[in-house]
Formats: sequence, C-alpha cells, structure tokens
Amino acid sequence: MATRLSRSRLVGTAGRPHATSTRVVLGILAGLSAGILVAGCGQAGSSGTKTESKASGAGCAPVAGDKLVVLKDDKHLQNSDNIVPAVNAKVATPALLANLDKVSAALDTPKLIQLNKQADVDRVAPAKVAADFAKANNLTAGVQKGSGSITVGAANFSESQTLGYLYQTVLQAAGYKVTVRTIGNRELYEPSLEKGEIQVVPEYAATLTEFLNQKANGKNAKPKASPNIDTTMTALTALGAKYGLKFGKPSAAADENAFGVTTAFADKYKVTTLSEFAAKCSGKATVLGGPPECPQRAFCQPGLEKTYGITFGKFTQLDAGGAQSKNGLKTGKVSLSLLLSSDAALAGS
Repeated sequence: MATRLSRSRLVGTAGRPHATSTRVVLGILAGLSAGILVAGCGQAGSSGTKTESKASGAGCAPVAGDKLVVLKDDKHLQNSDNIVPAVNAKVATPALLANLDKVSAALDTPKLIQLNKQADVDRVAPAKVAADFAKANNLTAGVQKGSGSITVGAANFSESQTLGYLYQTVLQAAGYKVTVRTIGNRELYEPSLEKGEIQVVPEYAATLTEFLNQKANGKNAKPKASPNIDTTMTALTALGAKYGLKFGKPSAAADENAFGVTTAFADKYKVTTLSEFAAKCSGKATVLGGPPECPQRAFCQPGLEKTYGITFGKFTQLDAGGAQSKNGLKTGKVSLSLLLSSDAALAGS
C-alpha cells in the first residue's frame, strides 16, 4: 500500500508474506506515500505494541474465528484502487486496448479473491490460474485481431502475475506474440513502461495516480486520487499523458486497503459496514490492529475516527494486512484490522 512497492500502498510494499499484501501496502499506505501524514513517526503507536486511548462506551471485544470478512467502506474512506491496464502509448491501438478491456470486464473483487486463493493458498501457478479463468469465462472469444510483439510486465507478487498472464492469454488469441516478464516494484517497471521496454502492465488506479502525481509534482503534491473511480481515472489519464502512457478501462475488481473482522465477530455484533461498526462498537473493549504507521495515517486510524466517528480502546501493532493482521483477528487479539480487499484469506475455507 506505498510507495506501494509494486502496488505500493499502505506502508510501503512489503515483501510477500502474502502475495496481496505486497500490493496493498502499496495502496493503503499509498495514502502514506502520497504524503498524507497526520502526525510524525515518533508519536504514540509508531513503536511499541499497544496504544491506549480515552474511548468511552463499552465497545466490542475481539471474537476469535477462522474466517474473515471485510466491512463495507460505505462512506468511502479509501481511494479507488481498481485494476486497470497501463499501456505504452506507442502501442496503445484501439484493438489492443479493447482486448485488454475484456479482462477488466470479466473481473470483480470476489473473483479476484478466488484467483488469489488458487495462487497463494492452493499453490497453483499463476499462468495456470489465468489459463483456467480465461477458459471458464470465454475471454478469447470475440477478440480484435492485432499483430506484433508485446511484453507484459508484472510486479513480484502472484496477483500481478496472474493478471499479466490473463493479458497474455487474450492478446495471444488476438494474434500478438506475447511474453510475460516479472520485474519487481513500480520504481523499476514504470520507467520501463515509459521507455517501451515493456508495453503493458496490470496497474492499480489510485496508487499509480499518486505515483505519477508525485513524479510530476513532487513528494508533497496535493493528492489527486479519489474514492470515486471516474475521478481517479480522469486524473490518471492526464498524468499518464505526460509520461507516454494510456489506459484501458478499470475493472470492477479492486485491491484496496480494507478493514475486516472475523465472521464470528460480524455475526455476534451484527455488523456488515464500517458505519454499523461505528454505531455498535465504539468504546473501550474495541481493539484496532494495523501496521506501526496506522495511528498516524489518514487512511488508517485517523480516517476511521474522522470519517466514521469510531473510537478505540486500544491499538495493537501488527503488520500491513499480512499474516500478523489476519492472525490477530483469528486469535481474538484485535476486533478490527487492516486487510487487503482481494486477500486470499477472504475466500473462506
């Protein structure tokens, strides 16, 4: 989530305890990377394990459980990190973009979660995950014919790789000669995309918007990404034009920062949205889990407090949507924790 490494979001871009976590961290903390800081690093919560608060009200104590669920961000705290094809402008013909858009049209977040489960939990190779999905969804039917060589770049986590192979499958059916190359983080692959060393990359709308925004306008640039995907795409299109990039249509699938609970917690307290959580669970017994930066990040604890009016009894330091955050929920250490919206753990058993 940001300098979202590949995805570069929240805190930076993690290594890949979980394929998806690398990205969100990009994203979520993309807000971070966007330079949105509510306080300095040395304040409460930036070190140590727990931060006490003066919350009033009973709150909702953690409830352990094996299954996790994301609470709907019904007031749109997070920016729109929908998946979108990024293309070098020199090869971005209408036919090529239309073919990439077939992938976008076939995806939504629940489907993306299932793809990540196959790759990250079932340990199926991303190329096979993509091939099976393309066949099941008839993605190679009705493609627009094209020709030439295309290199699809992918970041170093399985979600990006699966998406890259989906692009390859559709473009090959259209007549292109396509290779997929795993490169690394955005700082590496974005310049290659500009230069035309690679021609296509699966990207994340809000995170890339802020990456290009800071590149064009400096690290302290006013953020341009928005919770509204149309607004985000307008900003991204304009920024991309400065660097020789064009974009396909954004998918309904998004890999964003999200906040989750166990299904046992959701059932006990009857919460499905963050607004319901705020109404029922603000108070002393409620424990928020997240990365060390969470108490200072606008898209994390301060955002939950400002946008939803949630008060927490404690903050427990975990990680940015990775194994610690998921285990913190499952073992009953925290009530609510930062997750990634497309995390394979949300697929259930």
